[in-house]
Amino acid sequence: MQWIMRCLLALSLCVSAFAQSDRCQALRDLRLPRVELSETTWSAATTTLPAHCLVRGAIDKRTGFANKTFYIGFELRLPDTWQGRFLFQGGGGMDGVVRPATAPMNGTAPALARGFATVSTDAGHQGAAPDPASDASFAQDQQARIDNAYRSIGRVAEVSKALIEVRYGRNPDRTYFAGCSNGGRQGLMAAQRFPLEFDGIISGAPAFRVTHAAIGSAWETIALTNIAPKDAAGNPILSQAFSNDDLKLVADRILDQCDQLDGAKDGLVFNTKACKFDPAPLTCRGARTATCLSEQQVQALHKVFAGPTNSRDEALYSDWPWDPGLAGPEWRALKLGTSTTGKPNSRDYSLMLEGLKGYFFWPPDPNFNPLKFDFDKDPARVTDTANLQDPTSTHYSTFTQHGGKLLLYHGMADPFFSANDTARYYESLDNTANWASLFLVPGMAHCAGGPALDTFDSLTAIVDWVEKGIAPQSMEARGRAFPNVTRPLCAYPKYAAFDGTNYVCR
Repeated sequence: MQWIMRCLLALSLCVSAFAQSDRCQALRDLRLPRVELSETTWSAATTTLPAHCLVRGAIDKRTGFANKTFYIGFELRLPDTWQGRFLFQGGGGMDGVVRPATAPMNGTAPALARGFATVSTDAGHQGAAPDPASDASFAQDQQARIDNAYRSIGRVAEVSKALIEVRYGRNPDRTYFAGCSNGGRQGLMAAQRFPLEFDGIISGAPAFRVTHAAIGSAWETIALTNIAPKDAAGNPILSQAFSNDDLKLVADRILDQCDQLDGAKDGLVFNTKACKFDPAPLTCRGARTATCLSEQQVQALHKVFAGPTNSRDEALYSDWPWDPGLAGPEWRALKLGTSTTGKPNSRDYSLMLEGLKGYFFWPPDPNFNPLKFDFDKDPARVTDTANLQDPTSTHYSTFTQHGGKLLLYHGMADPFFSANDTARYYESLDNTANWASLFLVPGMAHCAGGPALDTFDSLTAIVDWVEKGIAPQSMEARGRAFPNVTRPLCAYPKYAAFDGTNYVCR
């Protein structure tokens, strides 16, 4: 009898799988205006993902600048067992590639594994190898600029919901957006440009002033290049402006001064506002040793962390928080790189500065040398793109009136976008209706990594907020850098403080 029951169970599962596969493949015959579906494939369940239908396609295909084909590429995943929720997964860099719509949520289970239908997009252009997300050539095309800035969000959401309705016979009960970096920028853009489309938005390390952050990247790269040792040909070696030991020296001194400000010495600086660090005491009094920095290095640190200004001392971007995460490999990779030659390989150089001259400048100037950036004249060259690309508005009345919620988070050691800038933006919002919340993550680099507790369940937090009205006061966080350690990430301006027994939000 047991053998018969197992056979019957296996047969029913097989029949069910065939039925789901047929339903998935049937989507291929669906005709939507200006939409071409290239794939509808059913995928069986794995140890990490449920059985689901994978749909890939192109929206609004056309011939654009230089007779190049442009379209908005997307990937939609529709689980067999659907919970009625839809999540739009943000991109990164300058996009240009459709990433799998299965990204984990701050180190926790992907939305697809939780029964969400999920979608991702290339934001309206297809970047060239070897690094599509750094390819700014699309910026010569007017429509591609508009699609990349915001329009692709609305179109992909519209097409996805049409496919969801066909697949399940109804629209999503709730629509969410989650992204970090450029994905965080897209999240703010979703709330500002499409306020009725989304119910809850998670915006991590938002690149909401990316055009001016790129000016900051030029400022910082110049400051660090100016003190870097030179190779035999006289070319500065950017990565050697600071050694790993130099950065650890600074990080250790930050910990010495600021770690206990939250009530406990545990390698994490939670009381960030009270951390008023100055690297000047690290200046060597005589010959350079392992326990001090050169005067030039200290001056460069002051310049980098104060942020870019013009000759009238007007801020062009933001200052940066002092956090021990600057000694992590992620900070080095973005600001300094690892190249031992005069050819830099920092992500600031390959992504931000390439974006500055190829996209953020209008018109683009691909041959521009960012190391010769004029901080009085050149900032005006990003104005056109900033007006199109940067979601700096604080007008969210329609989003909030229909119950929309915004959860922001930012790593304090993020070297791409300043957590201070995000905190100031959050403070500028009219949050009297308690619709927005910010969480600062000590030690965390750009979106993840660093000496941090960078695993936390922001998706459950936003769902509970939207669907149950429970505003997140804290999120429990853990991370590989601190095994067996958990701390609360507290809603700003509160921070995790040790009261002698437990960590509480103070």
